[in-house]
Amino acid sequence: MQMMGAVLDHFRSSAWYYLTAVLAACARIGVFRTYFNQYLRRPLRRLLPFLDPFVTIDIAAKPEDYSFSYQGKVKSSDAYAEVLAYLSAVCSRDARELRAEGAVEGHTFVLSLREGQVVTDDFKGATISWSAVAEEKTTWRASGRCCRLTFHERHRRLVVDEYLPHVRRAGQEVMFGNRPRRLYSNKKELSYHSRRDEVWSYIDFDHPTTFDTLAMDPAKKQMIKDDLDDFTNSRDYYRRIGKAWKRGYLLHGPPGTGKSTMIAAMANYLKYDIYDIELTTLESNSDLRKLFIETTGKSIIVIEDIDCSLDLTGSRATMLPPLPALDDAAEAGYDKSRGKRHNILTLSGLLNFIDGLWSAHSGERIIVFTTNHLDKLDPALIRRGRMDMHIEMSYCGFEAFKTLANNYLEVEAHPLFGAVEELLGDVKMTPADVAECLMPSKRSARDADACLTRLIDQLKERKAAEEDKESKTAEEDDVKDTAKEEDKWETEKVPSKSKSKKEKSEACQVVTNGVHTGASGVSVSTSTDHYLS
Repeated sequence: MQMMGAVLDHFRSSAWYYLTAVLAACARIGVFRTYFNQYLRRPLRRLLPFLDPFVTIDIAAKPEDYSFSYQGKVKSSDAYAEVLAYLSAVCSRDARELRAEGAVEGHTFVLSLREGQVVTDDFKGATISWSAVAEEKTTWRASGRCCRLTFHERHRRLVVDEYLPHVRRAGQEVMFGNRPRRLYSNKKELSYHSRRDEVWSYIDFDHPTTFDTLAMDPAKKQMIKDDLDDFTNSRDYYRRIGKAWKRGYLLHGPPGTGKSTMIAAMANYLKYDIYDIELTTLESNSDLRKLFIETTGKSIIVIEDIDCSLDLTGSRATMLPPLPALDDAAEAGYDKSRGKRHNILTLSGLLNFIDGLWSAHSGERIIVFTTNHLDKLDPALIRRGRMDMHIEMSYCGFEAFKTLANNYLEVEAHPLFGAVEELLGDVKMTPADVAECLMPSKRSARDADACLTRLIDQLKERKAAEEDKESKTAEEDDVKDTAKEEDKWETEKVPSKSKSKKEKSEACQVVTNGVHTGASGVSVSTSTDHYLS
């Protein structure tokens, strides 16, 4: 027991001895740390690039509640999703352990790196490394997903100024190519804080029309395609001249000439989405602006039959819509005391929508108006700079007919083509009517001879009807001309009769020395008779 007590006493004394030494060392470390922070940190940080010359940049995903937290604000693109789209091709080529995620839009997969995997990318002589790391969740809104970019310090300006913008543009191209194209239609009830899914409803756009199947003169089709190609490849040019990257097309012509089909062909050619705006559902210019904000780039904004949508024709000083009933005045936004409407879509608002400050939003886009009556539109609405290209959708010509015959009958030449060409030169027939003749309801009658014969019969009937109409019109004109000649003759005859009557009345009166003879037949001697007597 005595021995055990001696050991414990020795342990206590030695423990305090060693503990005192440790505390003294810690004190010296604290003094050294204070000195290092005050005097040595900055010089050593300047030497750090020589010791570790690599720079890292973390691109984190947006928080899961991003759409809720930023509700009502102008949307921005997701850089993390664009990086994943860009790296998808690199990962599928080099990485051994991959992670597949379904694309936000479409039916494809986006391949990304598993945590710990590294892939390299070369850009203008610089080697850049990408890796997937777990982001430290410093806040409850952090997503935890991150792509880390590592590069040498000497490539800092190249990476920041050129490579990262290149990654985003290329990622956007990949996302644009993978997404399904859609046809959007605006909803009726809008508010300033409405999100994109509350403003537009959509369906997948799967229209089969292309420029190859469009019934139009080949030279005109090629001109339109060349204009579209020039527009899509002129991003730097539009920026250099200080103009918003947009282009307007006005499609005008009779009904049935293919205006809507032309829009579908343009969308398929460019692989753009379509936003179809129904102006009659909008109450104010702010509603139109809200719709425009919630559109994306690489899209076609369409307003069909604009001459029928609103009272936006004739002149800029158009009249307001009819006054609402007293019971509905409050709902219609009508101020009874002032006699004015607060919310109304105006021509000025539509013009600002086309080429105002908001027209440069979200990159390239095409604006298309269609109308059946070009002369009814306000010149300010369709001038060059707003509607840059006016395309007349005319009646079916022979070249357009050959396209339709190839589409419906799969024939490029036929003995009856000559008769059709001759008749189409004399008769006005829309491509829709020609297509109807080439696509009968009975399948057994779909051979080329029967369909072309039916078309020729229809053209002959229309020609005969037009000739009858012209003959009737000529007869009516002859009758009108005859009536005009008769009226003119009667008009000339009436003054002549009046003149003869006047002459007779003057002949019955004899004026001598200022005295008139009466009706009693009393003879009045003249001054000559007086001298003779």
